[in-house]
This record gives sequence, structure tokens and C-alpha cells, in this order.
Amino acid sequence: MRKEQFGIGTFVHVVNRGAHKINIVRTDADRWRFLKLLRYLNDVSVPRNWERDISPAHIRDNFARPEQWGEAEPYVSILAHCLKDNHFHLLLLEQREGGISKFMHRVSRSMAANFNAKYKGSGALFQGPYRARIVDNDRHLQYLSVYINIKNVFEAYPGGLKAAANNFNDAYDWAIQYPFSSTADFAGERKSSLIDHSARQSLFATPSDFRVAAEEIMTAKFDIDSTLQDLVLDE
Repeated sequence: MRKEQFGIGTFVHVVNRGAHKINIVRTDADRWRFLKLLRYLNDVSVPRNWERDISPAHIRDNFARPEQWGEAEPYVSILAHCLKDNHFHLLLLEQREGGISKFMHRVSRSMAANFNAKYKGSGALFQGPYRARIVDNDRHLQYLSVYINIKNVFEAYPGGLKAAANNFNDAYDWAIQYPFSSTADFAGERKSSLIDHSARQSLFATPSDFRVAAEEIMTAKFDIDSTLQDLVLDE
């Protein structure tokens, strides 16, 4: 497990991708399990056999926490997330010393074990340790929120990123429907239990503020590549 020099209160952009660019998720069941990991493994006191306590009813009830677990003790606050087939992005706020390292270790280990068991694989699922970059001002956090929630989802829009930028309104509504990112939370269409919403709202006071920023960036009023090249971790 990595030891990081983050410290409590540090915002960090985290990325990990499949070894040799392989898909780390293959089915919607895999994708929903990733969301389960973000929700339930972000807890110091989670039981070792935690999945036995999670029923379909818990998932339908906005990833409800089993009552017998008691109060959660999160490693991190999750501000934004996006899962693609061969990589994922997270924007995290460390809540306890070593929290990001411990949380990422749990998530990555569980994904790899499940993948190898399910698909009869062996060895490493990921290309290596997760990559992480500290984000130290509000403007950068806002850009990253758009990058994670909009740019990454827009890449899957019919016709790709350019078509999405040229048809922003339609692409934005389309992106909100993607269940495996926090886009709908930033757009005010959902209040997922995975997200620390007070921290999220510190970045954009209202959903319309987020939409305005997303449109400005994605329609090239700002050059997304040159603006973000020193801020983001490419997948």
C-alpha cells in the first residue's frame, strides 16, 4: 500500500487504468459493483465480508448503509467520479491520515480479485499504482469537476467529443443520464449517497453555475487542453 504525503484536507485527483489498456469493467454488473465499492469501502469500520450485508434493496435505496454497521468513518470525501471501460477518475478530499492510500488500496484490490475470479484471469488488473495529483485552488477544482463529469462522459457521445461540443445542450442532457459518473449530482438531478454534497457545493453553488462552466469549457471559450494539461492526469 502506498504512503502518500497528502494530509487531511487535501484535494487529490486520482486516476487508474487497466494494464495494457484492458477493460477493467465489462458489464453493467461490473460497473454497478464499482459504485458499490466507492460507497461501502469508504469506511474504516466496514466489515471484512461486507458484501454479504448488501442486498438489492440497499442499492435501490440510494446505496443505503446497513443499520447494523453503525456510524460510518469515511477515509475520504468523494467530490466527483467517472468510470470508463478501461479507467476511472476520482476527485477526493482526504478526511483522515493516509485515507486516500487506504481507500484506493481497498478499491483496487477488490476490483482485481473480483475481475480475476469472474473472468478466470490472473495477475494485475491495473497498469500499476494509481496516479494522484494534488489540486490546490478553487479554479483548478472547478476545471477538474468539468473534466471528470463532462469531458470524460462527452467522449462517449455519438460522434465523439467534437460532436458533443457542437451540440452542447443535447450532449449535456445525454451525459446526465450516464449512471456511472457524478454528472447528474453536479447537474442537480440526483443526490447520490456516494458524494459529499457539501464539499461539491463549495465548488459550484448551483447546478446552473456548473452548467455555465461546462459550456464555456467544452465549447472552447477556454482551451480545455492547454488549460488543463498541467492540472489533470490523462487516462
